[in-house]
Amino acid sequence: MADPVVASHLSLVLKALPTISSPSQSLLQQHSKPMASSLNSAASLRLFASSSSSSSSAAARLSLRSTSLSFSSSLKSLAFSPLSRHKRGSAVSALSTGGFSSVAGPKCAASDPDQLKSAREDIKELLKSKFCHPILVRLGWHDAGTYNKNIEEWPRRGGANGSLRFEVELKHAANAGLVNALNLIQHIKDKYSGVTYADLFQLASATAIEEAGGPKIPMKYGRVDVSGPNECPEEGRLPAAGPPSPADHLREVFYRMGLNDKEIVALSGAHTLGRSRPERSGWGKPETKYTKDGPGAPGGQSWTVQWLKFDNSYFKDIKAKRDEDLLVLPTDAVLFEDPSFKVYAEKYAEDQETFFKDYAEAHAKLSNLGAKFNPPEGIVLDYGPR
Repeated sequence: MADPVVASHLSLVLKALPTISSPSQSLLQQHSKPMASSLNSAASLRLFASSSSSSSSAAARLSLRSTSLSFSSSLKSLAFSPLSRHKRGSAVSALSTGGFSSVAGPKCAASDPDQLKSAREDIKELLKSKFCHPILVRLGWHDAGTYNKNIEEWPRRGGANGSLRFEVELKHAANAGLVNALNLIQHIKDKYSGVTYADLFQLASATAIEEAGGPKIPMKYGRVDVSGPNECPEEGRLPAAGPPSPADHLREVFYRMGLNDKEIVALSGAHTLGRSRPERSGWGKPETKYTKDGPGAPGGQSWTVQWLKFDNSYFKDIKAKRDEDLLVLPTDAVLFEDPSFKVYAEKYAEDQETFFKDYAEAHAKLSNLGAKFNPPEGIVLDYGPR
């Protein structure tokens, strides 16, 4: 759903699970510099951003060893799976994933509801200190956004299954910079072994929206994790920022996920959060008057003035076309050009309540795409009002 959108922008559970052991954390640190603040998640909120030809070449140069942790990112993934509730300590086999060390544990263990609630509180504290809302939204979206409704077999169909934790998928062009998101939340995964990566990614994404002032997302958990990098989807399933025919491209990608025009526009509204950095996505200015002082590491170009506040200003600003310091990608502009998209974009620019309602429904749908839940009906958390 560069960074944050449509997917915007464009839900969660356990799988068969590989887990990143504590040694893996040191491996992650070896492959990246100390994290600045995730607000640089440039395109954090975007499902469609760095798949363009320019971002492809930039991402091709990305290696986990050289990735900078200046959180300016584009949008998606991670990897591990928890041990069963009664057997959390025994790992059975080690997998080499190319950059991370994973340990496979018992398969089909459900996430623990109490640990999910505690993890949510830790995510809220992380957001307060790192301002990483955009990149966490992008993480959840990019893990889910590979779903193909035309493929029945799990996990080949893609979707919210925790596959983004593996290096092979992290190196996909559209996922440039998401290793930063993995580093940000790995300590939470280590602390709560009874939570799958697939659930953690979606929990982080929904919590980031809510904590930025957005609507409460009707989430469920219990997603199962894929067990190894051989179960990652092939590259090319995520949206691009500057395709030749933006409307056709958005429909091709999101219809493949089973999403419709209203959901495409609503999810795009998540671009109200975050910044795009040209060194990651190939889009945006190095800095603007709205980003030169942070918060977090300075720089990048935002879609909105208050790029850490979730509201309907994305639609208002695109419609107004009055500020050259605000980013408008081809896939953003087309929302007010395509006749079908325009109906929803115009409505959301005038009515934030309707936007919030439609966005919450679309985000929840996106977060469930392709997921295998255990229990099958999922786990609904009761954590009270936002």
